[in-house]
Amino acid sequence: MSDEKTYREEEIRERIATELPHWYLEDGWLRRKYRTAGWKSTLMVVNAVGHLAEAAWHHPDLTVSYAFVIVKLVTHSAKGVTDKDFELARKIEEIITWRPEAGSALEGTPDDPRFKYLKYD
Repeated sequence: MSDEKTYREEEIRERIATELPHWYLEDGWLRRKYRTAGWKSTLMVVNAVGHLAEAAWHHPDLTVSYAFVIVKLVTHSAKGVTDKDFELARKIEEIITWRPEAGSALEGTPDDPRFKYLKYD
C-alpha cells in the first residue's frame, strides 16, 4: 500500500468546489463528464487525456461514448484520491477546455454547428 495521503470525502468535496467546479465525487472517484459534438471530438478528448495521463504516469479510467467522455481518477496504489488525482484533473481541465483568448492571433473554432468540438460548460 502506498504511503501517499488520501483525502477524506469532505476534503475532496471542498477541493472540488474551489479547484475543479465542473468535477464531482462519486463512488470514491474524482469524475468529469466532457460533452462533445460527436465521435471525432470524443476521440480528440480521449487522445488528449491519454497523452496527459501517460506523461504524468497516472492513468484514469475512461467511459467513452459517441458524444461524451467520462474521466475517473483515483490513485489505485493508495486506494483513494490523492494529490496526483487533483493535479492530473487540473491539467486535463486546463487542456481540454482551453480556447484562444479574445484578440489572440488564433481564432478558435467558428460559431457554426459543423465545426463544434466540445459543448463548453
